[in-house]
Amino acid sequence: MANLFAIHSVGASLMTYLRNAYPEPLRTDHPCDFRVLSSAEIDDPDNIGTAVTLYMYRLTTDEHLRNLPTHHRPHNAALPLSLDLHYLISVWAGSALAEHTIMAWVMSELNQHPIFDSASLSPEAGWRAGDQVQFLPVELTTEDLMRIWDTLSPNYRLSMSYIARVVRIDPEFLPEGEPVVATRYRYGEKGAYESA
Repeated sequence: MANLFAIHSVGASLMTYLRNAYPEPLRTDHPCDFRVLSSAEIDDPDNIGTAVTLYMYRLTTDEHLRNLPTHHRPHNAALPLSLDLHYLISVWAGSALAEHTIMAWVMSELNQHPIFDSASLSPEAGWRAGDQVQFLPVELTTEDLMRIWDTLSPNYRLSMSYIARVVRIDPEFLPEGEPVVATRYRYGEKGAYESA
């Protein structure tokens, strides 16, 4: 589990990994940048250049973890927020050869290295030793993909959809005091334990 910087940390860590792993032959033949884009930045394609971009188009609570039982937690302890991050990875290039080659390499890398642990994720989110985020390809219908691009200013770019799950964010305020670990009860007749 992590802090409020976890969402940004996941995207930034993925782009850092891809930038560092980009092999030398491709760097020479098809130099490109690796960037996380905001909604405002993706609407300004003239400033993107040749790049692999990561754009988060959707954010959802994880359907499998949002209703976990609370019986193993201290009284009134808040559950962490469990999120799935929905991304478009797009290639911006001036030729079909560059576009296709770079996208094939990105997909191959994520196929071979789909899991990012706390050592692979940037430290500002305060990841713990057992934390992991998995990147999985997600099939979008052509209609859904076109709807996403229709809401953006640039023309369609070769894109692949991925989901990063599960990103858990700790509650900001934890209850004060130690959890109750034992309670003692006395059983007997009414008034048996009353004494002056």
